[in-house]
Amino acid sequence: MRRLYAIVKKEFRQMRRDRLTLGQLILVPAMLLALYGYALSFDVKHIAMGVVDYDRTPASRLLLDSLFRNPYFDRVVDLDSTDAADGVLTLGKVRAVLVIPRDYAKRLARGQPAHLQALVDGADANSAVTTIGYLEAMADRTTLQLRVQALNRAGLPVALPVVRPEPRIWFNPELNSAKFLVPGLIGMLLMLAAVIATSLSIVREKERETMEQIMVSPVHPAELIIGKTLPYVLVCCLTMVMVLVLGRVLFGVVVQGSYGLLALTTLVFLFAALSMGVLISTRTRSQHMAFEIAILTTLLPSLILSGLIFPIKNMPLPIQGLSLLVIPRYFVAALRSIILKGATFPMIWPNLLAMLALGLVFCLLAIRTTRKAI
Repeated sequence: MRRLYAIVKKEFRQMRRDRLTLGQLILVPAMLLALYGYALSFDVKHIAMGVVDYDRTPASRLLLDSLFRNPYFDRVVDLDSTDAADGVLTLGKVRAVLVIPRDYAKRLARGQPAHLQALVDGADANSAVTTIGYLEAMADRTTLQLRVQALNRAGLPVALPVVRPEPRIWFNPELNSAKFLVPGLIGMLLMLAAVIATSLSIVREKERETMEQIMVSPVHPAELIIGKTLPYVLVCCLTMVMVLVLGRVLFGVVVQGSYGLLALTTLVFLFAALSMGVLISTRTRSQHMAFEIAILTTLLPSLILSGLIFPIKNMPLPIQGLSLLVIPRYFVAALRSIILKGATFPMIWPNLLAMLALGLVFCLLAIRTTRKAI
């Protein structure tokens, strides 16, 4: 126990001397959370639209007024013909151009279908699909209003549609994408901080040639690894508290579940992440190499294979299998369940078990490598 305490004390002294690294571990994740939380968004609003109104009647103006009365579309430019649509779409001035035909009002007056043309920029497939969905919803709403008006003019009773969905949104009633993204960003940023910090710990001893002193000391490899990681556990816990506070203040993300379960999940995750960082540190010979490997094995997998942005179920089966080795996959899923849904332990224990298993594997490999070095 005295040997372990000495190593922990030594690591804290090293952290105190290297204030730049300590500041990066605490402040950088908080800054990135604020940056990514505001920059990343799945909400598609204020879609720039162009309009070609060949009809120019009160009916077409009423249609356009109802379309641009919501925050989803912005009327950017009025065009004289569809020939000019190619230019504004190519330059990216608008995402779509709505074309109203000349006989729009006449066809409505005769009770005939009136076809509108929408020229949509498909370079951004997600925005294009969302734009088409909004336009189709607008067309359905306009059609229903016209039917009601026609029945009122004819003096007939207005019958509501037989099927009328009434959606009720759980867990995120405002459909705010920040509440979905912030728990995932916490997992990614904490993964980066934990792995990078510990990946530089043991390799720093190698570069400064102090590893020989450890080799002749009675320190056990397990004591060395635990002593090197405990200070970073405390620092990462402090970082976790800070980003949770920022998430609540800046984005209104409130923890719906148990704080005790959230703390347990965080500790299990830190055990796995820090073990991975120590394994990288024992396998490398320089801090530069350790940093590059840490970035390569944490940043891209945490961003792409954790379910932070892209649903894992939509990925090819080989990629889904590869994501089983990504620690943030389980941490992000557990965080979202606890923070947004108020999940309990029986609901997230498979994620905890997976992180614990990966942490044990990385820890045993790190101890084995350290034993060979010592």
